[in-house]
Amino acid sequence: MLSLASERAVVLFSKIRVLVVDDDPLMRTFVTNMLARIGIHQVQQAADGKAALVALIKFQPNLVLSDIHMEPMSGIELVKQLRALPNPAVAATRVIMMTADSSKETLSEALPLGIRGYIIKPPTMDAMKTRIEAAMK
Repeated sequence: MLSLASERAVVLFSKIRVLVVDDDPLMRTFVTNMLARIGIHQVQQAADGKAALVALIKFQPNLVLSDIHMEPMSGIELVKQLRALPNPAVAATRVIMMTADSSKETLSEALPLGIRGYIIKPPTMDAMKTRIEAAMK
């Protein structure tokens, strides 16, 4: 995912595989379209944490963009179960949480799970690109 260019790492968006997890189909489409505009075309979607776990094992993304508040399995529970998977490569998958909830309580629950950051919804193109670049380095 990285290449050296003038002594600094550059993220190659075209090589990144992303799993978008959100219970809102419009938000999944919005995020998928935004990813395409920044050069990420290897994208799969899941409507909740349970579907995401299945997709994680089959698709093996480099990055998961997940909503926090979903039913029947939340993004927090998804990351907890992801980290407990027996395959260490899959268990260590990078995660960025997407949420409209930036409360201290929610973030204090998510941050200890080893997430690579969070994006306030609806995301802007700059925020998405910046967070993905940071997560992939």
